[in-house]
Parts: sequence; C-alpha cells; structure tokens
Amino acid sequence: MTIDFDDFLKVDVRVGRVTRAEPYPEARKPAIKMWIDFGGEIGERKTSAQVTAHYDPETLVGKQVTAVVNFPPRQIGRFMSEVLVLGLPDANGDIVLIGPDREVPEGGRMH
Repeated sequence: MTIDFDDFLKVDVRVGRVTRAEPYPEARKPAIKMWIDFGGEIGERKTSAQVTAHYDPETLVGKQVTAVVNFPPRQIGRFMSEVLVLGLPDANGDIVLIGPDREVPEGGRMH
C-alpha cells in the first residue's frame, strides 16, 4: 500500500527527553511507564512501552526519544498513554528505541 506525502505529513513525530520512568508491573507484558518532555508547544506527555529487554527505568531518564504525538490517548491497563514512542526490533524481536544520534531541541519535528 502506498500513501500520499500529505498523509505522511499528518503523522506528527517529535523528539522528547524522558524526564521520569518507572516499571509497569501491572501491564500484560513487561513494560516501562515514561514521562517525556516535548518542549513548550507540547509539554510533557506520558506513555507505556514494552522496552524492558534493553532498558531499565534508570537508563531511560535523560534519553532523547522520538514519538508520535498526535494519536488519541489510549488506555493501557490503568495507565493512559498519550504518545507512541518509536522503536525497531532487534534480531530477537526486542524493541530498540529510535532517537537522534546528536542532541537536538525538545519538540523538534521529524522531517
């Protein structure tokens, strides 16, 4: 399936910095709750991600990640997820987060 470039532009992917992270043991699959600062225009949003194979909450704090910020909120158990962090599967299928390889301002939109 192909999409028009205008459809791609509707997906708002931004960079943010993880300000807080904690285990989410109530989730069906092991997950981590994250609070991510996307800067002044968007502010802080929260999410839950199944990234426990490669990350601990402590290692996520301060990390820049990318996320879709214009999906509607989604209830994940008792936690309301407001953004979708982006990642890619490694050889074992475990998720590796996508982020910039250099520091960039929070809230920057993907081009």
